[in-house]
Amino acid sequence: MADQITNTVNSLKEEVIKLRRDFHAYPELGFEEHRTAEKIEEYLDNLGIETRRMAKTGVVGMIEGSQPGPVLLLRADMDALPVEEANDLSYCSSCSGVMHACGHDAHMAMLLGAARVLKNMSNELKGIIKLVFQPNEEIAGALSMIEEGVLHNPDVDAAMGLHIWSPLQTGKFGVCSGAIMGGLEIFKITVHGRGGHTGYPETAVDPLIAAADIIQSAQRIQTREISLLKPTVIMFGQISGGTKANIIPDSITLEGSVRTLYTDHEEENPMQRLKQLAEKVSVVHGCRCSVEWYRENIPLINDSEMSRMASNVARNMVGSTAVVNDLVCMPSEDFSEFSARVPGVFVFLGTGNKKKESDYPHHNPRFNIDEESLPLGVEMFVRFAKKFFNEWEVEGT
Repeated sequence: MADQITNTVNSLKEEVIKLRRDFHAYPELGFEEHRTAEKIEEYLDNLGIETRRMAKTGVVGMIEGSQPGPVLLLRADMDALPVEEANDLSYCSSCSGVMHACGHDAHMAMLLGAARVLKNMSNELKGIIKLVFQPNEEIAGALSMIEEGVLHNPDVDAAMGLHIWSPLQTGKFGVCSGAIMGGLEIFKITVHGRGGHTGYPETAVDPLIAAADIIQSAQRIQTREISLLKPTVIMFGQISGGTKANIIPDSITLEGSVRTLYTDHEEENPMQRLKQLAEKVSVVHGCRCSVEWYRENIPLINDSEMSRMASNVARNMVGSTAVVNDLVCMPSEDFSEFSARVPGVFVFLGTGNKKKESDYPHHNPRFNIDEESLPLGVEMFVRFAKKFFNEWEVEGT
C-alpha cells in the first residue's frame, strides 16, 4: 500500500515530466548550461530554497532540517552531449548538434522533484541536504565544484547520486558496493615517419604500418600483462593522417581511451605500459612516436554502508527481485570524485522499455527514456535522504 511519500511523489509526476522535457528541448554543453542553471534557480527559489552558483554554471541549494545533524549531498548532472538527435518527439532538441543523450535531463528533473518533497518535509529531517546540480559531467566537471568548495560550508558527510540506465529494465534499480564504474584515461599517440610516394615506398618510412602494429600489439596489455581479474580496456577510437591515396604521410595520429575497474592503478599502470609499447613498436618500424595522455575520471567506488542503505530503500520500493546487486560497468562517471572524498553511493535506475524504444544505448542519437521511471528516481532521492538521517542518528556516527 502506498504511503504519503509515494502519493506525494506520484502527484508530482506530470510536473517532473514537464521539467525533463523542457531540459531535453533546450540542451546545453558542459559549462554552457546557462539557461538550464536559470531554470533550476527559478524552480528552487519558488520553493524557498536559496541558491548559489559554483563552477560557472553549477547550482547549489540547501534544505535545512528542523534539528542539527549530518550533511547529505544529493547530486544531478546538467550537461548535454555533442550529438544530433534522431528522435521524432514533440520535445526534441532545438539545438542543432546538441542532445541530452545520457539522461542528465531526467536527473535534474528528478532532483528538483525531490527538492520539493524534501522541502515540504524539512521539519522531519535531522540534518542538512545539499542539492548539487553539477555542470560538465562528461568532462570531469565535479572536480571544478570540489575545488571551489562544494564539499564545505557546511562540510559534507556523505553523497548520493543516481543515473537513468537504459540497459536496465524500467522499474528496476541497480545497487552494489565497491567499484561499479571504470576509471578513464584519454590518450593521443602520434607516430612520426617520413612521407613519400606510394609508387616507391622504399624511399619513405611508413607510419601507417607502425600505427597498425601498435593497435594490434596493444591488445596483449589487457589480455597478457594484466590479470583478467582486473578489468582493463584499451580502445582506439580515432585514426587520422594523410592527405591523398598515393601519398605516404609523415605522421599518423591514434586517439583512444584506457578504462580500468580497480584501485591499484599505479601498480598496474596500463597507460605507461601502452606508452612503452608504442615507443618500442615505432622503433621496430624505423619511426618514432610521441604520447600524450590525461586522466579524466577515477573508478567510481560505492561505500558499503551507503550501498546497504540504498539497496534496502530500493527493495522496499520495488521488491527484492527488482534490485540488481551486481551491476558493474566500464563507462566512467565523475561522481567518483565525490565518493573518493566522502562515503558515497551511486544508484542505477532502469529506464529500458523496448516497446517505448527507450532501450537504445547511452550517447546514441536515438537515446530516450521511459518517463515511468521518473517518479521512482524522485522517491529514491527522498527515501534515501530520510533513511540516511535516521540511521546516522541511531548509529551516532
